[in-house]
Amino acid sequence: MTNTTAPKTVLIAPDKFKGSLTASEVADALAAGLRAAADTSAAVHCELLPLADGGDGSVDAAVASGFGRYNCTVIGPIGQPVQADIAFDGVTAVVEVANTCGLAVLPNARLAPLEASSRGFGEAVLFALSLKPRRMVLALGGSSSTDGGMGMLSALGLRFLDSSGGPLQGSGQSLSLAHSVTGSVFPGLAGVELILATDVHNPLCGPNGAAPVFGPQKGCSPTDVSTLDAGLAQFVSVLVDAGLADPGLAESPGAGSAGGIGFACLALGAKQVSGADYFLDLLDFDARKDTCDIVITGEGSIDEQTLAGKLPAAVARRSGARPIIAVAGRSLLEPEQWSEMSLSRVYALADYTDEDSSNDPLLSAELLQRIGREIGKSLPGSLAVP
Repeated sequence: MTNTTAPKTVLIAPDKFKGSLTASEVADALAAGLRAAADTSAAVHCELLPLADGGDGSVDAAVASGFGRYNCTVIGPIGQPVQADIAFDGVTAVVEVANTCGLAVLPNARLAPLEASSRGFGEAVLFALSLKPRRMVLALGGSSSTDGGMGMLSALGLRFLDSSGGPLQGSGQSLSLAHSVTGSVFPGLAGVELILATDVHNPLCGPNGAAPVFGPQKGCSPTDVSTLDAGLAQFVSVLVDAGLADPGLAESPGAGSAGGIGFACLALGAKQVSGADYFLDLLDFDARKDTCDIVITGEGSIDEQTLAGKLPAAVARRSGARPIIAVAGRSLLEPEQWSEMSLSRVYALADYTDEDSSNDPLLSAELLQRIGREIGKSLPGSLAVP
């Protein structure tokens, strides 16, 4: 068999498979399978573009696209030192909640809904400022705290005091004790464009706020949820009284993202954008897809939330008329729903094994290579012919 047709160029642009593989590892495994399906390595040309949507993996995606990686040590969500990375290309810095104060860096995966603080994220912001960026992307997904950004603002220079004038450490359990605030935000923030990258649209407080909606997944009991929601309202009043936040800011869509860090970022003057679309622009997706015949995207779970606008939906929307294939750990969509995202096919790891691959990187990579081979064999005109 010899190849008699021009090779297909495939853009592999996935998000991470949370708990299993990074976006880069997903792309690498699919590419290995695609190349193995061809009779020669020239039969399929793979362009790899690992993506993120402002959640965990945002720094890694930026580094994979050419940003430099910089390491710093910050105080983790419950006070332990954490080695965190930021990405920087000389103009734009990407700072991530997930690798500074996220669920992923909690010791022994022990949830701490009241004790967890966003202070480490603020310290990473300070470190990024030392590199003199003109723009900073604040990637907010994956937080372990519900402190309204109190810890972050403390790291940036504000001092929160209780009714006796005693200092408070930023955390969920400190919110209700906040009585006043002194100090000022680190002056180095002035003149830096702050971009709040999130696709969360919840307000800070109330039934659709940070504590009721996201608190349970961070370990909150019903009592914890009530305590945190009331504490967030108290925290807002302190900032408003001090002239550090506009009245009504807490009701803004996105203020409840990352346990309320979104609110603190908005108070600092950050501009909120769609995390998915912003990272597609930052990583030059449109130019990359214009040189390709086929786009493969994916994430850990493809479901109704994906249809509502998560990263694979944004990829599909911006891919034009070229064929779009999605790969996921699991898919809860019926085939007749694929057309809502203009997908020609959805492959799910769960259809290839009876085992749970969501926490098994080796099995996930093996199955992705298998799926890559199947995709490669299905590409018309891309493989060897008799």
